[in-house]
Amino acid sequence: MAGTVCLLVAVGTASAHGGALAAGGREPLTIPTWLFLTTGGAAVGASFLLASFVTDRSFVERIHDWGRPLLDGGARVPALAGRAIGLVGLAAVLVVGFVGPDTPRTNLAILLVWVGWWAGLAMTTYLIGNAWRVLNPLTTIAAMLPSLDRDYPERLGAWPSVVGLLALVWLEVVSPLADDAELLATAVLGYSLLTLLGAVVFGRETWFAEADPVERVFRYYGRVAPIGRDETGLRLRLPGMDLSTPRLVDGADEVAFVVALLWVTTYDGLVTTPAWRDLTTPLVAAGLPPHLLYPIALLAGFGLFLGVYRLAVRASTRIAETYLAPAELAERFAPPLLAIAAGYHFAHYLGYFLFLAPALGTAALSPLSSPATVPVYQLPGWFGGTAIAAVVVGHLVAIWVAHAAAYDLFPSRLQAIRSQYPFIAVMVFYTMTSLWVVSQPEVPLPHL
Repeated sequence: MAGTVCLLVAVGTASAHGGALAAGGREPLTIPTWLFLTTGGAAVGASFLLASFVTDRSFVERIHDWGRPLLDGGARVPALAGRAIGLVGLAAVLVVGFVGPDTPRTNLAILLVWVGWWAGLAMTTYLIGNAWRVLNPLTTIAAMLPSLDRDYPERLGAWPSVVGLLALVWLEVVSPLADDAELLATAVLGYSLLTLLGAVVFGRETWFAEADPVERVFRYYGRVAPIGRDETGLRLRLPGMDLSTPRLVDGADEVAFVVALLWVTTYDGLVTTPAWRDLTTPLVAAGLPPHLLYPIALLAGFGLFLGVYRLAVRASTRIAETYLAPAELAERFAPPLLAIAAGYHFAHYLGYFLFLAPALGTAALSPLSSPATVPVYQLPGWFGGTAIAAVVVGHLVAIWVAHAAAYDLFPSRLQAIRSQYPFIAVMVFYTMTSLWVVSQPEVPLPHL
């Protein structure tokens, strides 16, 4: 569980801190970096201009209202099967983590968490739909436990999930959770006990809706998917269109979580770049403890991303000349960032998943023993372009969703377009940051 936001910075390579699972590194660009970055940023800006000048309110509404109901009969049997699969998966992680093979590529617990869960299942969440709401073994166990039903402090809101997400990332960065199966199983056990304790004290629905960071990550990713659930049942829609739903993000705490999710996907790739190594080497040489360096950078980067977003909110309020409160604009323009986070996750993890999927299948067939050979899938040379494409596509979807949200907020077409200027600038900043990380060669995590 503590590997929630571990990223691959290049297709087919190891995660920043899971070097025992996959080998390789990012290839340097064959074109100038400035050209690569400005092209990506220009693509986002051009998509905004295109959406602004060739669409009107009725066209946007038709796109977002399109959908088809899906057959939802007999859902009880699949739900029971999903809960059973989740419980078996949790048991496998705990048992194999403590008594299984020591080699990361042959240990089912490591492969199941990193490859099967956070790479494979997370990708299906924003590509197809959110199955974690059924598979989550902790919600299944919590449903069987008594509850004290204490009142959840309203002032806390989603802030515990924000802190939890950042804490999980910090733990993942500074500890070898992708290499040490016993440590990973211990982290999963500790997280499970803490989560179940919260569910018992405050109630299952309240805890998983408000405080649990993993549940919130999957719930938000599910909003990007083409299959979702509304008051009528399952429904097919265009990918990302559900992100323009009002009150999807409700409050400054939930805005902070969206920004945190976007930031941690960047942070985990940033710490394996040569620039990070060169910047931090003098600090460590001067006496700054490495284990203190990483949480400081994590919090500072989160503060920077959140600060830039809040500046955009205030600028949008002035430019649009609106009486809407800045908090309302912040809530409505935050969901498009989830499409960016999903695109960045996909860019890092598709190749990782394909590379190690055969090893996961082999470990599942023989969980307590190490096979003589570990099969992996060698990706073709052209496959690296999918990372860049995924980052850009995620930003283009975000541009469109922000465009729809602006039309929903403002009665005037010109006012709706002008309100987006600061947010487009922020998205260009996020795009160029993400592409810069992808373009950098990968180095071992320094100082740890």
